[in-house]
Amino acid sequence: MTRTARPDRHTWLFPSHLVEAARHGGPGPEQGRPRRTVRDWVVDTTIFLLAALVGVLAADSSAPYNSEVVNLLDQIAGGLACCALWLRRRRPTGLAVALSAVAVFAPTAGGAMLAALFSVAVRRPFREVAWIGLFAIATSTVQAFVRPEPGTSNLLVIGIGVVLVLLVTAWGMLVRSRRQLVEALRDRAVRAEAESELRAEQAQRQAREAIAREMHDVLAHRLTLLSVHAGALEFRPDAPPEQIARAAGVIRDSAHEALQDLREVIGVLRAPDEEGGAANRPQPTLATLDSLVTEVREAGMKIVLDSAVTDPGAVPTATGRTVYRIVQEALTNARKHAPGAEVTLTLRGRPGEGLFVDVRNPAPDGPVPPVPGSGQGLIGLTERATLAGGRLTHGPAPDGGFAVHAWLPWPV
Repeated sequence: MTRTARPDRHTWLFPSHLVEAARHGGPGPEQGRPRRTVRDWVVDTTIFLLAALVGVLAADSSAPYNSEVVNLLDQIAGGLACCALWLRRRRPTGLAVALSAVAVFAPTAGGAMLAALFSVAVRRPFREVAWIGLFAIATSTVQAFVRPEPGTSNLLVIGIGVVLVLLVTAWGMLVRSRRQLVEALRDRAVRAEAESELRAEQAQRQAREAIAREMHDVLAHRLTLLSVHAGALEFRPDAPPEQIARAAGVIRDSAHEALQDLREVIGVLRAPDEEGGAANRPQPTLATLDSLVTEVREAGMKIVLDSAVTDPGAVPTATGRTVYRIVQEALTNARKHAPGAEVTLTLRGRPGEGLFVDVRNPAPDGPVPPVPGSGQGLIGLTERATLAGGRLTHGPAPDGGFAVHAWLPWPV
């Protein structure tokens, strides 16, 4: 199943042409200038019209008190200031400073100045917004004295100017904070999705590893019996009929039980939560270790069991299952690599001290038929013991045989 490609998370935060420019190490279309979308055109046009409306109202209120020349200059300055707003996306800081200075002498540019200040508050950091806002307050204060309003107190004009600058600045910073919050939430959602996919992949990998470990633990024992007895028939074609019949019976029984185990594992994979699933399938414990020893003895293996655990049922289920798998794998390896050798299985332990497992076999007496093996079983058992909070070691014994030692916790 192919995974649908997801866009880079940065494309959520920046325009696509800027992302492409950053990836290729050069400017994008039109030297990196952002292209206006339909929404941008609507917003810019609305701001232009609002600034023009404020300029017209300011011109009408001051026209009766000024000469025609002054009114004409005010109108020209106001018109140019409104037209300059189309540059607010490219040069918000410089435009705000320039329009604040123009507004000292031309009240008709006041609306454009507020719009430019709003753009700075939306796009620039707080420090830059703060000093530009202070500059705008200063220019509005100077305007009250340079172009006073007849019949209106200068203090009232200054107060109105300060309030307007603060309101526009606060509004712009609020819009900027909201945009940053939306971008942060969007980025968090993208990262959460990626982390969710990663956790799903890890869960799938762990499930596959658990399935592989379970299939190895369940089937290796049976298939080894098949391989060993089939190899014995191959190397001893002149064996007595009784031994041949016995080996054939073991092969038949092992094949039947291996098929049954395989059906159980496949049933677990098909319906893990239904009747007969993983939660309902009987799992081996330390109490079932005797049946395993009996089975390998009936198959012709010599084994000496020395157990000091008087109550196997008192051992925690998970610990007992781990011990069962360790012993099963060790006996399987001994049957493959040292056929005919006597295996010694020792169990010691009590609550609080832990459970000790020791499986030893001497070197084989004669040549050993080649039996395939990858060594993954002992690696898996080492991992299983570590996950259970214990440890497992294995290696050649001083007498030329092989030994497996394990310790598992047994809480009080």
